[in-house]
Amino acid sequence: MATTSSGFAWSRGHADGALSRAQILDHLRELVAATDLPVNADFENGFAADAQGVAESVRLAVETGVAGLSIEDSTGNAADPLFPIDVAVERLRAARKAIDAAGGDTYLVGRAENFFAGRPDLDDTIARLKAYAEAGADCLYAPGIKTREQIAAVVAAVAPKPVNLLVGGASELTMKDIAALGVRRVSVGGGLARAA
Repeated sequence: MATTSSGFAWSRGHADGALSRAQILDHLRELVAATDLPVNADFENGFAADAQGVAESVRLAVETGVAGLSIEDSTGNAADPLFPIDVAVERLRAARKAIDAAGGDTYLVGRAENFFAGRPDLDDTIARLKAYAEAGADCLYAPGIKTREQIAAVVAAVAPKPVNLLVGGASELTMKDIAALGVRRVSVGGGLARAA
């Protein structure tokens, strides 16, 4: 089971990214308590700009009992939407260290937000994902990639690490097609919330 930052924010009458870390942590606690299924948290950008802040946020998220969480490289600033790659890598390393310090069994997903942030540069996306894999991400995610060529390029670049694909609406690709491209996880993002 996975959370969606957009779906939860919309259910509270807010825009995606507008809820506080405390609100998200409360939501994660509620979900973990409500199900025996493992819960993967859309943990946005870790609710901090610097590595130390990300580490603290991740520690708090792990304490909720989530089985996994993702960290985005988005800044929340429309004028400069992505952290520089060195800063983004430092933030991912801090997340990995926080998970390891807590026992090391929480799954870490590194997200390259290029295609969501108005910077649809596949080469930069791949460079970021490869760096996130080296920084300790267990799985790589580039929401917004859609074509067979984009997906295949990302899968090949980060192998053998698994790739998560966003399929938030109608797609020409079937689940069989997606699996054949080498994708190992699929998310619907805010798709169900939009449909509701």
